[in-house]
Amino acid sequence: MGRPGHDFPGLGVGLVILRDDRILLYRRVNPPEAGYWNIVGGKVDHMEPAEEAARREAEEETGLKIGRIERIAVTEQILDADRQHWMSILYLARDVEGEPQLTEPDKLSDFGWFALTDLPTPLSAFTRAAISALPAAEQR
Repeated sequence: MGRPGHDFPGLGVGLVILRDDRILLYRRVNPPEAGYWNIVGGKVDHMEPAEEAARREAEEETGLKIGRIERIAVTEQILDADRQHWMSILYLARDVEGEPQLTEPDKLSDFGWFALTDLPTPLSAFTRAAISALPAAEQR
């Protein structure tokens, strides 16, 4: 059957979580882009609406309760170094409750809230695409 992203293009979702003009980023443990700072997200399961996948992945990875989200972009990432190919639907959430946690230490090693003008490095390709897709008012 094959593996999404490896044997054929995978379908993923990413969620930009903003609070007080800061973005929530997590450092990835595994490829693609291991060691890079990333927005939360993951694969869309078969028969799962993408918006629900974005909310599910974000809640699993952060422990936050995600409210309303809005689609901001679709991106394609071909990651030669990791030999992976992903199409991702990117969403934005400003409506979140709780405090983030490190709920999946096998996948994510660290997290933090960062000003969009003072981001950590290296940033994943997904994160760079998501930030560039933010509405102009958010990018200030």
